[in-house]
Amino acid sequence: MDVGRAARVRVQRRLVVARHGAELLDRKRRILVEEVERLDLVAERTGEQWRAAAVEARRWAGRAAGLDGPLAIQAAAPPGAAQARVQLGGAMGVVFPVDSSTLSPAPRDIGGSSALALAARAHVEALDAGVAHAAARRAAAAVRAELAATRTRQRAVERRWVPRLESDLATIERALADLELEEGLRLRWAAGASAGQGRVDR
Repeated sequence: MDVGRAARVRVQRRLVVARHGAELLDRKRRILVEEVERLDLVAERTGEQWRAAAVEARRWAGRAAGLDGPLAIQAAAPPGAAQARVQLGGAMGVVFPVDSSTLSPAPRDIGGSSALALAARAHVEALDAGVAHAAARRAAAAVRAELAATRTRQRAVERRWVPRLESDLATIERALADLELEEGLRLRWAAGASAGQGRVDR
């Protein structure tokens, strides 16, 4: 290891950077903890809404099946698949879903009871709620993963990088102190030797 004054300055600068990095990671970790808590609440709320909408859709599907029969339900099914759209956003360098929507094709008009129309509407609402819940869960999972990575990086900086630099700096400081002591002794010895030489010359 280089133990000169330039090495001390280099290690001191790296130690300042490492400590600042640890502070930034700690700040990021605290922000992510709050974001995970918020997103968990959103996922819990959307989950409740999805389960309630699914129960409602099942109830209306049962009524429609009783009044119109399963063949009428099949005949009224939309001609195409629904599409889910997810809008991405982010915080602290993490990209995650921030909004979602669905585009559901209209069911075929085959007449039938009002229960059939209400069942179709209830299933669209359940689909909307399910997509919103899936997006909320994905958002919480993405931020939670970044939180875990941030904790790992913070521990690495605080428990390995900073202590190693502190140890390197202490080693350099001791070596420089030894060199200064040795240089001081050499100068005193040289001064004493030249003083003695002067006395001999007289």
